[in-house]
Amino acid sequence: MTSLVNGQPAASITVTDRGLMYGDGVFRTLRAQGGVPLGWDRQWRKLAADCAALAIPLPEEGLVRDEVSRLLVESPDCAVKIVITRGAGQRGYMPPGDPVPTRIVMASPLPAYPEHYAREGVAVHLCDLRLATQPRLAGIKHLNRLENVLARMEWQDPHVAEGLLRDEAGNAVEGVMSNLFVCHNDALITPDLSRCGVAGVTRQRVLEWAARRGVAAEVRDLPLEEVLAADEVFLCNSLAGIWPVRKLAGQEWGRGPLTAALQDDLQQHDD
Repeated sequence: MTSLVNGQPAASITVTDRGLMYGDGVFRTLRAQGGVPLGWDRQWRKLAADCAALAIPLPEEGLVRDEVSRLLVESPDCAVKIVITRGAGQRGYMPPGDPVPTRIVMASPLPAYPEHYAREGVAVHLCDLRLATQPRLAGIKHLNRLENVLARMEWQDPHVAEGLLRDEAGNAVEGVMSNLFVCHNDALITPDLSRCGVAGVTRQRVLEWAARRGVAAEVRDLPLEEVLAADEVFLCNSLAGIWPVRKLAGQEWGRGPLTAALQDDLQQHDD
């Protein structure tokens, strides 16, 4: 892994950085291919929206893009992570009145997911942990991801690729590292993320794809019972793409036609 901190090669930050002390920051993870950061415009818009939601000053886009490009010279095919924290501050929760954000850009090897995950689907663990309700943070990819850490600790089986998270009412919300969709009667449904969860860029791409193709799509609460009764279930994120769900809570599926069509279209138009 190689990294830049505020434009300089570094692998550490100050101990007073609020990202370290309080998780006071946001991040994005994207795939780079042939030296090109895929979906840059979408990723930047979401980073900007998340910074605005937490009142963290947004660095200049050209500056961050240049820093990413510098790393891609040596690692043209990699996973890129961009982290923006509120920067250093004094002890206590009250943030500084004029924060100087910390920029961290990292390039890491792409995860070596087996090819059959996309073709045959994945086994998914139903997590015991329930996501807490907090509308002020819902949808934001902020740095406090302890719920996801605890959820990922629930299984050690190497044949289980992902976990499904629910809210306090029992509604399915998302995967530990992905967003969730189900297909029922040729219509797509994805959970409402206005109370908890992370709104990923690939999730938005799927919704836009459905609109272009004339596929009905709903964003609403999704009880676990509806997930288990669905015709197709799939997960998505920017690094993994689209994974059909093969097994969850005793139910089994194959890769359905809508999931297959979506995989083909999004792979051909990776914007």
